[in-house]
Amino acid sequence: MLDGITVLDLASVGPAARASRWLADYGATVVKVGPVPAQAGVQIAPPFHAYSAHRGLKRVLVDLKTDGGREAFLRLVDGADVVIESFRPGVIDRLGIGYPALCARNPRVVLCSTSGYGQDGPHAAWAGHDLNYLGVSGFLACSGRSPDGRPPIPGATVADSAGGGMHAVVAILAALVRRASTGAGAHLDVSAADGMLALMALMVDEYLATGAPQGPRSGLLTGRYACYDVYGTADGRWLTVAAIEPRFWANLCEALGLPEWAAHQTDDAVQDEVRAALAAVFATRGRDEWVALLAPLDTCVAPVLEVDEVVEDPQYLARGAFVTAKHPVHGTFRQVAAVWAGSGPVAADQEVRDVGVTDTRALLRAAGMGDDDIDGLLAVGAVA
Repeated sequence: MLDGITVLDLASVGPAARASRWLADYGATVVKVGPVPAQAGVQIAPPFHAYSAHRGLKRVLVDLKTDGGREAFLRLVDGADVVIESFRPGVIDRLGIGYPALCARNPRVVLCSTSGYGQDGPHAAWAGHDLNYLGVSGFLACSGRSPDGRPPIPGATVADSAGGGMHAVVAILAALVRRASTGAGAHLDVSAADGMLALMALMVDEYLATGAPQGPRSGLLTGRYACYDVYGTADGRWLTVAAIEPRFWANLCEALGLPEWAAHQTDDAVQDEVRAALAAVFATRGRDEWVALLAPLDTCVAPVLEVDEVVEDPQYLARGAFVTAKHPVHGTFRQVAAVWAGSGPVAADQEVRDVGVTDTRALLRAAGMGDDDIDGLLAVGAVA
């Protein structure tokens, strides 16, 4: 779908790297722009398998603090559609590659600046990671608590992925659609904290409109009622129950032999009793027995799968959710395929490259730079 779109990604990890991964899955040509070896420590080096082992991505190394390296990067910008960066606010301007500089070279370019808290505001300069953005958005406050009242550490980097990476992808695609009619690029200010606020809108909007306190078990979607909870089973495993609609709840009560609770789905006075009754019944059989019995009966029951079960789950396997990759150093391993709707299939076997392999010469040559000039930049370490 994004064939013909070229993306330059200056990030190594985090929301920006997730965004460029997904843009590549949709067909964009993504070029990872990293520092030359002498400055390799300025970026986090992710594990070889992270971000789908950079399958299908190209790589160029430049020293943006040198005139030659900066000019090499700007040559690439001349033919690019999107540039993604995740430096602290103000850094790209100091490097001479801020939006005015990019726009002067390519007025159609879309610059996507990803950060924790945005390019302005009192927290713009704060350092942070996923857990911080989950904290400031209300996400952790509305999640379940440990016995001492401590909010949980989630099992997925929701802020990096949905709050930041998906936020960036949506913004970039919208900017490209607008560019198609106006011809103008854009500078996008993508904040992971802002993205998390958008994801928390159901709870935040309810508070703003009604003043109702929000938190664990304060509402239907945070476990207030027994019909939306997690239950243990006889084999020490867990089930998710999300029987929100009354008919699904009635089906569940009937299947569990608890028809007396069907009329009390949202009766706050008896929720502890209802929850205890469900827990007692679920504790009589193993997880998979319950799934086999209840899932076909429109009860909104599903298993809590461990990761090693996820990768063998028949539903995911039937939908081609995993592919095999072959790395020259680390050998053959499986990885998540392109799974977003419309992203298209990924070849069953993927040849992925070692991080040390670059496309610098080929990319600069395609950008119009002569071999003598490229050799000169390589000789002084401005590119690698």
